[in-house]
Amino acid sequence: MATILRDKVFVRFSILILVGLVQATNYYFYDALSPLKSVLESELGFRSTDYGLFVAAYSIPNLFLAMAFFGGIILDKIGIRRTGFIFVFLMAVGSFITAYGASDYYREGGMFHGFMSSFLESYSPELKMMLFGRFVYGLGAETSIVVISKIIVKWFKGKELALAFGLKIGLARGGSALAFIISPRLIDSAFGWNTPIWFAASLVGMGLILFMIYMLQDVRLDKQMGITTMKQNKEDQFKWPDLVALLTNRSFLYVTALCVTFYSAVFPFLSFSSDFFLNKFGFSLEQSGDISSFLPIGTTIFTPLFGLFVDKRGKSATLMIFGSLLLLIVHLTFALTYATPYLMMIILGIAFSLIPAAMWPAVAKIVDEKKIGTAYGLMFTIQNIGLAVFPILAGVLLDKTNPPGSETLDYTATILMFAILGLVGLMFAILLKRQDKISGYGLELPSNKKA
Repeated sequence: MATILRDKVFVRFSILILVGLVQATNYYFYDALSPLKSVLESELGFRSTDYGLFVAAYSIPNLFLAMAFFGGIILDKIGIRRTGFIFVFLMAVGSFITAYGASDYYREGGMFHGFMSSFLESYSPELKMMLFGRFVYGLGAETSIVVISKIIVKWFKGKELALAFGLKIGLARGGSALAFIISPRLIDSAFGWNTPIWFAASLVGMGLILFMIYMLQDVRLDKQMGITTMKQNKEDQFKWPDLVALLTNRSFLYVTALCVTFYSAVFPFLSFSSDFFLNKFGFSLEQSGDISSFLPIGTTIFTPLFGLFVDKRGKSATLMIFGSLLLLIVHLTFALTYATPYLMMIILGIAFSLIPAAMWPAVAKIVDEKKIGTAYGLMFTIQNIGLAVFPILAGVLLDKTNPPGSETLDYTATILMFAILGLVGLMFAILLKRQDKISGYGLELPSNKKA
C-alpha cells in the first residue's frame, strides 16, 4: 500500500502543530479579557452581571442556534476545508468587532455608536457592540474546534490519537496561559488600555491565515486517499437516525453530560479567576493574571502526557473520574479556605488535563468516524448551554451577595456553585465507567484497541 501524507510522522505532527496554533489563537482571544474585568468596570462602567453576560455571549449562538451541532452536520456534509474556512473567518470577524466596541474611536461616536445607543438604553453602546462581537466570534469559534477535532481524527486515528489530542489541547491552553500573562501587561501600552483586545484580535486573524495553509495540505491528503467532494458528500450524508442513535447511546450521553458539567465548572471560573484572586487574596492585577495562567500552563504540560498514557495504557474512564474528583476538591478549597491559590491552580491544571486527554479520544471509540463531526458538534452545543448559563449566574451571584460599592467582592457563593458542578460531573464519570462495562467500547483499553 502506497505511503500517504498521514503515514509520515513528521508531516502529521506538523499538521498537528499548525491546527493546534489555530485553536491557540481562539483560546487566547477567549481569555484575553478575563484579566481585564476590573478595567472594563472602571473604563466602560461594566457591572459583574454585565461582564458575566459578555462572557456568556460567546455561547449564545451555540445555545439558541445550535451552531456547533449544525456546524458538525455541515462539516460531515461539505468537508473540513470549506467548513473550517467559513467558521474561522467568522471567529476572526467577531474578534475585531469586539475590539472595535472597546476602541476610543467608537466610544467617541464612531460608526454604529448612534444605532447602538438607540435601544436597550440601560446597557451602554460599548457593551452592546462588544456583545455583538463576542456573539459573532462564538458563532465561529465552537465549530472551528469541532473542525480541528475532526482533523486530528483524520490524521491520527489508529496511530497516536490520544497523544495528538493532548498536544492539540496543550497548544490551545498555551494560548490561554499567554492571554492571562500578556493582557494585564499591555494595559499600560502607549496605544491605550484596549491594546490587549486589539492584540488578541490580530492573533485570531493570524489563525485564519494558518488555517488556509492547512487547507493546502488537506487537498493533497484527499487526493492521495482518492476522496472527492461528491464522494464524500454521498457517503457522509447526515441522516436523522444518526442523531437518534447518538441520543439513545448511554455512553455518549454520559460523556456529553460530563463534558457540560466539567467545562461549566472550569471555563466560567477561569473567566472570573483573576478578579477572584484580586479580591480574595489581595493580589495585583498582574499577579492575579499570572496565577490564573497556572491552569492553562498545567494543561500545556500534562495533557500530552496523559494523552500518551491513554494511548499506551488506556484507563480513559478511570482518568475522567479522578479528574472530576480533583476539580471538586479544588473548588471546595477555594470557596471555604485561604489555602495558597498557587498549589490549587496547579492541581486544577492537572484535573483539566486528565479529563480532556481521556474524553475526546473516547468519543472516537463510541462514534463512527464518518459521523464524528456531528457527534462533536452535538457535544459542543450541549456544552455551550453551561457556558452560556453559568457565567451569567456567576455575575448575578456576585452582584446579589455583595452590597453595591463594596471595596472587595465575596466569591464564596459563586465558587460553591462551581463545586456543585464538579460533584455532578463526578457522578456522570462514574456512570460512564459502569456503562462501558456493558456497552463494550473499550474506554479502559489503549487508544488503538477496542473491546
